[in-house]
Amino acid sequence: MRRLDLGQPGKARLETFSSQNDTSFTTFEELAMPLLDSLYHYARWLVHNQNDAEDLVQETYLKALRHFTSFQPGTNFRAWMYRILRNTFLTSRTGLRAASTVSLDSAEEGFELAVEMQTPETILMNHSNSQLVQSAIDNLPVHYREALVLCDVEEMSYREIAEILQIPIGTVMSRLARGRKIVRESLHSTPPALLSMYFPQCAVCEEEIIDAAAL
Repeated sequence: MRRLDLGQPGKARLETFSSQNDTSFTTFEELAMPLLDSLYHYARWLVHNQNDAEDLVQETYLKALRHFTSFQPGTNFRAWMYRILRNTFLTSRTGLRAASTVSLDSAEEGFELAVEMQTPETILMNHSNSQLVQSAIDNLPVHYREALVLCDVEEMSYREIAEILQIPIGTVMSRLARGRKIVRESLHSTPPALLSMYFPQCAVCEEEIIDAAAL
């Protein structure tokens, strides 16, 4: 992805910050810019739209820069940036609509473990260019989708995901298990011939793909 243009208002704020505190600005840039592509990728999974994702990332960087003095050195900067992006999304109109479609109280009842091993859906997610996999994940409720993307796409630990989502690790595990179950059921409902068409170069043989989706 190309480097995002923060736009004229954003540039003006960045220039003002830089002129007032060159050292802090340089430190922020060194920490934040390597995360740009991964934050944009996460934003795309959340909002499903390139322009909205770019706007979300731009707003995230401006907020992070504005509040950079509140960041505690030595703590997890990546989690801090992802948390700002997520909170910015949730307070947007798109995020409010997505969050309002699910009752988290009912969704979190019970407890399911996310097994620490390669699962049928993570085998297929390794080939995430597949429209089938992307569609299955895109259709997840946002609180399952974000946990699944952070774990299986961004390869974050349960602890880091819990820090970003501001929920207990047990809840992270429960959401992962439920999200993976929904993805599995979606793949299970896909005709085997269509699965084979979308994974012609898959290192896992066709029978294993079908068996994995059926588990």
